[in-house]
Amino acid sequence: MTIAITQATGPEHTRIYAYGAARGENAVPNDDLVGPIDSSDEWIRQRTGIVTRTRADADTDAIDLASAAAAEAIERSGIAPELIDAVIVATISNPKQTPSVSAIVADRVGANPAAAYDVNAACAGFAYGIAQADALIRAGAAHYAVVVGAEKLSDVVDPTDRSISFLLGDGAGAAVVGPSEYAGIGPTVWGSDGSKADAVGMNHTLVEFRDGLAPWPTLRQEGPTVFRWAVWEMVKVARQALEAAGIEASDLAAFVPHQANMRIIDEFAKQLKLPDTVVIGRDIETTGNTSAASIPLATHRLLEEHPELSGGLALQIGFGAGLVFGAQVVVLP
Repeated sequence: MTIAITQATGPEHTRIYAYGAARGENAVPNDDLVGPIDSSDEWIRQRTGIVTRTRADADTDAIDLASAAAAEAIERSGIAPELIDAVIVATISNPKQTPSVSAIVADRVGANPAAAYDVNAACAGFAYGIAQADALIRAGAAHYAVVVGAEKLSDVVDPTDRSISFLLGDGAGAAVVGPSEYAGIGPTVWGSDGSKADAVGMNHTLVEFRDGLAPWPTLRQEGPTVFRWAVWEMVKVARQALEAAGIEASDLAAFVPHQANMRIIDEFAKQLKLPDTVVIGRDIETTGNTSAASIPLATHRLLEEHPELSGGLALQIGFGAGLVFGAQVVVLP
């Protein structure tokens, strides 16, 4: 005789209830960084669109930033913290290999003993986290989830590096996901191309550093390779996400790509033939590239500046180290 077990099921739909944000305490203008890379404010603005970036104090870490962003998102959502039963933090900036950032954040925001785990998908991490929160809730494995993208990239910057150091900032963005009467999160188009893993990532390992074989590991990138991949391949992913959600680019109220480079954002908009009515996230100008935090930070700012976007559709797409990518259409809270 076969004994039947009970299998969990959940609601048919999910949506994002609210966003939260936390940025590094310090605004760092281009002029503060140009000396070690023998550059200029004009060169950085022309290549990246960045005027200044936020960086955190020495005693502020990614956990602090993540906790602040998650707390704001929970407060704005109207969901009691104790009802949050999953916390997912996307980060490459955990100051320790273990414990996870997410477990500490869950405790700090009052969601203890929520399931908690970190995701390392670099600049695509937030999109990955939203995909997982959506699936967990619809499968009945969680009721409400907090997804956080949090980075303190100033800890892994070589100020003399011309490939990426001047791009990077510190911050965290968060979203509360829960059940919905309508489809608020479209299918996620995601994947990776590990064959190009050397195009962007850390230049050394912690073991090499420990053994005195290399200096402190920092981020590096092959700029032209990443630019071409982002512009041509990620536009295809963006179109696939629109098709999977059953909408056209003209249906969008907002477009929020990973804040990698203003030129990439502009080329994205051109390739997707976005109408002038679509508001585009350009948080990179004053926040910098914050990897996993960039999409929720940019979305949070758009909703602050354009409250009329509430209820509209936004295409979010992340892409980054390991050439990992993820995109989905969401209904803005």
